[in-house]
Amino acid sequence: MKRLARLIKSPWRAIPILGFCQLLSWGAIFYTPVLIVPLIAEARGWSLTLAMGGFSVGILAAGLCSPFVGKMIDRHGGHVVMPIGYFAGAVGLLGLAYASHPAAYYAVWLLLGAAMASTLYDPAFATLARIFGSGARRAITLLTFIGGFASTVSWPLTHLLIEMAGWRGTYQIYAALLAFAAAPLLSFALPREHAAPEVLPEGPIPARLKHIPAKGLPLLLVALAFAFYAFVPAALSAHMLAVFSRFGIDAATVVIIGALFGPAQVTARLLEFIFARKQHPLIIARGAMALLMVACSMLLFLGVSVPVAGIFAILFGLSNGLMTIARGTVPLALFGPAGYGRLLGRIARPALFISASAPFVFAFVAERFSDPAALALIAAFAVVSLICFALIRRS
Repeated sequence: MKRLARLIKSPWRAIPILGFCQLLSWGAIFYTPVLIVPLIAEARGWSLTLAMGGFSVGILAAGLCSPFVGKMIDRHGGHVVMPIGYFAGAVGLLGLAYASHPAAYYAVWLLLGAAMASTLYDPAFATLARIFGSGARRAITLLTFIGGFASTVSWPLTHLLIEMAGWRGTYQIYAALLAFAAAPLLSFALPREHAAPEVLPEGPIPARLKHIPAKGLPLLLVALAFAFYAFVPAALSAHMLAVFSRFGIDAATVVIIGALFGPAQVTARLLEFIFARKQHPLIIARGAMALLMVACSMLLFLGVSVPVAGIFAILFGLSNGLMTIARGTVPLALFGPAGYGRLLGRIARPALFISASAPFVFAFVAERFSDPAALALIAAFAVVSLICFALIRRS
């Protein structure tokens, strides 16, 4: 009980609060379209392309809003900005349940894009950096432990809710949770602490306090590295299971292979926390991209079989788990906590733009050429991302 009381009074209560809210936001907004959008298309007589296009519009809107949201968190704190995002998400989910015209449907996805920019990992990382300053790396890693289970919780729960209440009822339930559980929790329970700015001592600046100015070539390389990597999970999350099926793997085995991804993510984050938390985040990012290149090479040179596909899913999960941590910790380690929220939003913008286009680009290459050509494209994006990370120099 004493430990619980100390946790409640300390800034570290931000981790379970943000973790619970991350499960809700990822699960209700980001992971539900794969199950519900086909039902929306069927109910309204739309093509799946038109219906899924709304999700892409939402991701584009998130990219446009991210720098502004980060700036507002730097200025006012996550306890002010993030609850607004959760209310917007609740209104957007209700809108999806009733928007019967394509124009209204796409307008709702614009609102949901703004909600994603205000509720997913980037605003949560910015909130932790505001609370903990340069020491936020441990907090970011702990948060990703919880967030890594979002798809594991969301997909079965959404499937159950659809069977019980239909897709409209499912969105109404999720909207209620966002508005009446997550938003008040963030508004009233999230710590208000603001980390004191670093004060450099006189004389030579210690290496641990040096940061690169957030501009010019270093910032460009960081933004490009994460943007090129963003293509990979966005494309694979939409097409990986279908590609394995087209290579002759039966549906039940494909589902089992896909289920390896989530636990692999969490395993990577746990290993990073135990064995590599003192390593510079750039090393973690480079190692993650090297893992991804090994995984892609296996598919391209060994062919797609059940063992190779299973190993690929595990390596991809390990890589993505580490890259989620790197997305929050690399900018913090290189550029420092000052203006971190706005900086994270600027880095996220091109990554979100590429994420929105990745499923369509992958599908086009696979249909126009072949699945191996599309997988080679994935590998090419990974190579460019690794090159960008390799060119970044620490202070």
